[in-house]
Amino acid sequence: MRDCKKFFMLLCVLCAFVVQNIYSQKSISKPLYDDPVYHGAADPVIIYNKKLKKWWMLYTNRRASIEDSTVQWVHGTRIGIAESKDGRVWKYVDTCNINYRPDTGYTHWAPDVIEHNGVYHMYLTYVPGTFKDWNHPRVIIHLTSKDLKNWNYQSTLKLVNEKVIDASVYKINDTLWRMWYNNERDGKSIYYADSRDLYNWTDKGKAIAARGEGPKTFYWQGKYFMIVDAWKGMEVYSSNDLLAWKKQPTRILEEPGKGKDDQAMGGHCDLVVNDGKAYVFYFTHPGRRKDKPAAKNSFDDKRSVIQVAELKYINGEIVCDRDEPLKFKLTAKTK
Repeated sequence: MRDCKKFFMLLCVLCAFVVQNIYSQKSISKPLYDDPVYHGAADPVIIYNKKLKKWWMLYTNRRASIEDSTVQWVHGTRIGIAESKDGRVWKYVDTCNINYRPDTGYTHWAPDVIEHNGVYHMYLTYVPGTFKDWNHPRVIIHLTSKDLKNWNYQSTLKLVNEKVIDASVYKINDTLWRMWYNNERDGKSIYYADSRDLYNWTDKGKAIAARGEGPKTFYWQGKYFMIVDAWKGMEVYSSNDLLAWKKQPTRILEEPGKGKDDQAMGGHCDLVVNDGKAYVFYFTHPGRRKDKPAAKNSFDDKRSVIQVAELKYINGEIVCDRDEPLKFKLTAKTK
């Protein structure tokens, strides 16, 4: 009887192993994630939730499903949350509880989140209302959290002006962080600021004199890279010192893919370097494909989803085949 019980337990373990192995060999679905509330997920940032031991995606939750012929639908947004145990399948969790709502109809855009000494820091674009046009202030605010869901306001950053969006923070060493952001009043070029403590920031001026949004900096293949949304695909820059940036001749995610909801150019991304490989999490507007564009201001025109692809480094350039089947599993990050 005891031997039968042992055999049964071993059989259960073996079956679980086989199921997990089959699951891990299955290609990741397209789209990777579709927000179930407004179907307007964009501007994702991916971070490991140490307490829950799951990956969290925080994103701009644009209201694609509301009827609107202006740009109100991209205002009035709250930061959405999705989670995954390994980066393969994502499910909706909630929206962030952000303790900064001084204005009626406030708007939250494009979060960037990092962790330092057990505290999560969010740098968030804040718009003081829900507007029908683009002619209004936007600033970057600093918030902190212990759980990634509930956020406390720390400050409004004093940057080059009050028309700035899309913060991206990179840790250079234990006492220096650098932030890149978009200065809309200077042709939407990329500016930067430095901090010694993540709370006090000193603006340093222009980093890249070219139009771009959602800069994302990461270290890979022995050098620094920055990927910037140019609204004609993603520009790729490289640097040895995080100051002088050289633009790659070719863009990525410009040409449409073949997968479901991936037949339009990629936009505002996040990068995850995991086990030596680099993955780009980006959003698309499936209805804005060149060959079959949806009616202007329709739901299909506004709808957006999150996709993922692997980057490759070939002959000194970053390339990305968005149609290549992916079978990765993100491993836990504890640092």
